[in-house]
Amino acid sequence: MSRRYKGGVISATAPTTSTSAAKGVWTLPQQMQAQAACNWPQPLVPSSQSYTTAGTYCWVAPAGVTSVSVVTVGGGGGGNGSPYTIGGGGGALSYTNNLTVVSGNTYTVVVGSGGNTTNNGGNSTFNGTSSGAGGGKGSACGSAGGTVLNGTGYAGGVGYTGSAGAGGGAGGYAGAGGAGSSCGTNGTGGSGAGGGLSYGGGGVGILGQGSSGVAPGGGGSGGSNGLSFGVGGVYGGGSANGNGGGRGAVRIMWPGNTRSFPSTCAGSP
Repeated sequence: MSRRYKGGVISATAPTTSTSAAKGVWTLPQQMQAQAACNWPQPLVPSSQSYTTAGTYCWVAPAGVTSVSVVTVGGGGGGNGSPYTIGGGGGALSYTNNLTVVSGNTYTVVVGSGGNTTNNGGNSTFNGTSSGAGGGKGSACGSAGGTVLNGTGYAGGVGYTGSAGAGGGAGGYAGAGGAGSSCGTNGTGGSGAGGGLSYGGGGVGILGQGSSGVAPGGGGSGGSNGLSFGVGGVYGGGSANGNGGGRGAVRIMWPGNTRSFPSTCAGSP
């Protein structure tokens, strides 16, 4: 009689080894034969892929991966320098969980760049389904934070007009980014804090929700701080003093049916 293995039943008739399902009753030699022929199912190891440099990429779904969870952060807005004193807005954060993908298929990833005095921060997307918009550049009319175009998430903080300006914080997993102000504004829901005078806004991390940024310009959820000479924090912090905003980011993690944002097994790997 064949041995009994997990998922099988006791039977006097041995199964064939031509199936890749590997269900039923298998003797040890049959298991070894199936494994050697790559017909024995392997457990799916949780993993992720992060894109943190502005540009367009192609992500190929690994073997066995049928669902993913994705977070995107738009680029922070750039602040105008002299004669303007306006900070750039923070980039928005957005996430989509348990998104169906097909193993071997290619999906387009776009990471938004940080804005400057001419251009807004760039939008970040995964196959057009999860999108954090970039923050506005500094302008005479003020600089709005980025908004969520698709998925679940929160806007970036608005930049501040006055003195040397202040950048807005990047949006968080459960709250909008802090607004730039004379003293800065704390982040909420894991977002970046707004910068104080001459400070860039705080960025936001992509490993799931963490603590909110503390003013002036503190990073939220593991993102970096905005700097005192106006550079926005990564990812997605708005800038001041004519500097560039923090660049955006995209992170894809799997399996999407067991790992989800903002905080369910969302850390490394």
